Amino acid sequence: MFDIAIIAANVLLSIALVLGFWRLYLGPTLPDRVVALELIASLTIGYIAVYVISSGRTPFVDVAMVLALTAFLAAVGFARYLEKGGHRDDD
Repeated sequence: MFDIAIIAANVLLSIALVLGFWRLYLGPTLPDRVVALELIASLTIGYIAVYVISSGRTPFVDVAMVLALTAFLAAVGFARYLEKGGHRDDD
């Protein structure tokens, strides 16, 4: 049962990742693309979590935490850029 859950989680994460890349490609606006990048970062963290659970290699939790913090800082930086009057396609 555990193996089936791991496979199901990987399949669902893969489908979500493909849809995230599709949104990143289509856009149409810069905020849409940034949200897609945030989604891709979150899904990557999910992949790492599933790997840690299935293999028991706990040092990868640190990698997931660093990726989460980096994605958060990127989101804050983008929000600050838009707040300062950065380029937006949806005006």
